[in-house]
Amino acid sequence: MRLLLAPMEGMVDDVMRDVLTRPGGYDHCVTEFVRISGSLLPARCYTRISPELENGGRTYAGTPVRVQLLGSDPACMADNAARLASLAPPGIDLNFGCPAPTVNRHRGGAALLDEPELLFQIATAVRAAVPRSIPFTAKMRLGIQDASRAEECARALADGGVDELVIHARTKEDRYKPPAYWSEIARIAERVAVPIVANGEVWTVEDWARCRAESGCVDVMLGRGAVADPFLARRIRGEAPPSLDACWAELLELLALYWRRVLIKLDARHAPGRIKQWLHLLERNYPQAKRLLAEVRPLRDADLVADVMRNHGVPIAVGVAS
Repeated sequence: MRLLLAPMEGMVDDVMRDVLTRPGGYDHCVTEFVRISGSLLPARCYTRISPELENGGRTYAGTPVRVQLLGSDPACMADNAARLASLAPPGIDLNFGCPAPTVNRHRGGAALLDEPELLFQIATAVRAAVPRSIPFTAKMRLGIQDASRAEECARALADGGVDELVIHARTKEDRYKPPAYWSEIARIAERVAVPIVANGEVWTVEDWARCRAESGCVDVMLGRGAVADPFLARRIRGEAPPSLDACWAELLELLALYWRRVLIKLDARHAPGRIKQWLHLLERNYPQAKRLLAEVRPLRDADLVADVMRNHGVPIAVGVAS
């Protein structure tokens, strides 16, 4: 059984990957996408999206980080995959799952799920450019408006040479609305000759168990549920702290780490928004996060936010705010 941390544009960057992998439980994670659109990108574009490349392709906790590419031109995708491969990532992944309109308008992500022949061409070209020693995977959704071509798309990627396929059990039009249609993954997995990983709407241990049962997949990728509960992977493995209070005590340390790392990476004016985004998801599971969010929500100044966090037990050193 493997547990993977999903790529989430605008939510899980290298800072959040660092924080979420420190409690343990993940076999690997995948970066946000690098957009490929007509040019050969310099190496710095890949190290910017995945600074882990300068640490052997792993987070501080040692979790391997695969780098994801998004684009629609087979030759350009292959050229960029070759350059990325020269940086020795733990894996290269292709994005056919992003439902964002701004991405889809430029023929990226899930917008290509009506073009299985193009998926095949992209996968074939990238496979030829990536050494066999580097895992080559892809992520897709069930389709654009329905799942009628899901099997065709999955076959195209498998025939094109991907080693493994993650399937998010919703369509592009579904975006992130529940439910996830895990049983559709089972239908596809029966007919595709590469390992399939299930993804979508796994927030709890119970969700994980139902996802595995309905999809027939041994391996599961966790997304927003992992951000909402940084101990979800450990919880699934039966290794989480024994109580909610014990989890919160560990989480206070993670909040402090996240705050420090955000301030290093971004201007201080952006830090409040980032911590509010995380607390908004954490409040699903932690009443302490809900109380903290209520106090920081109206604040825009990093110093004031840091003061409130300290008052709630987040171990931020005095003076560490901006």
